[in-house]
Amino acid sequence: MIRPIRHALVPLLFVGLGGAPALAGGFELKDPKGDDKGPGNYTYPTDAVYTKGSFDLTKVKFEDDGDHLKVTVEVDAKIEDPWDSKAWGGNGFSVQMFFIFIDTDHKAGSGHEDGLAGLNVKFADESRWEKALIISAQGNTRAQAEINAKAAAVKNDVILPTTVRAQGKKIVARFPKSKTGEMTPTWGVQVLAQSNEGFPDKTDLLTRKVNEYGGQHRFGGGSDYDCDPHVMDLLAGKAEGKGDEAKAQFEMLGTFKCEAGGGGQRAVLQMVYPGG
Repeated sequence: MIRPIRHALVPLLFVGLGGAPALAGGFELKDPKGDDKGPGNYTYPTDAVYTKGSFDLTKVKFEDDGDHLKVTVEVDAKIEDPWDSKAWGGNGFSVQMFFIFIDTDHKAGSGHEDGLAGLNVKFADESRWEKALIISAQGNTRAQAEINAKAAAVKNDVILPTTVRAQGKKIVARFPKSKTGEMTPTWGVQVLAQSNEGFPDKTDLLTRKVNEYGGQHRFGGGSDYDCDPHVMDLLAGKAEGKGDEAKAQFEMLGTFKCEAGGGGQRAVLQMVYPGG
């Protein structure tokens, strides 16, 4: 049975089932409004389809749903489908894309350090990921082909949903627990808000670039050297939705350094650990 979730961080009930205890029911994390600016200065593309708040992450809920993990992502704008995604095998929305990284064991040095292609981020040593869930406007056939081509080394740890639906400001996706595993008190999560790019660069996994100057379909405020994080919003601090978490986000995404020609240092990200 799924227990009701009422608070930003639900008290966690640990139920031993022969292995690591599970998080009973699930948990909910919040993010402050108005921080969809990457490291603090990113701007939206100029085309009208990128409505204000489209990439402003406000809430993420994880729920035990039988043999699936149910993930609900909420932003500060109604989810729209201006490009009629279902006509090209998509999921009923057009511009959003979310990457959900999970640290299943909270062990330093365990897991993958680099984010997925096109995000331009890495994870701190104590926050490396074992599983990555993708919620894409693209259908699973296209998304899996991109994963096979651009994330081949980690493709067995990248999981697509069995169902996706848009509802108001929310996108609800269900992922098979046979691939995600059960939620446990060691879990850490990080959720990155990006934009679906139907014609991505050959090295980018369906992600939209952030350039120095924005354009009709390009984020602005970044760098043309392709060293900046291509992330508009994420979770920070304790993920309680407090204002100081916006500053924490800006600082975290601002840890990158650029060098001419595309070198430099990637932004280093931390997970949020609901279990403490």
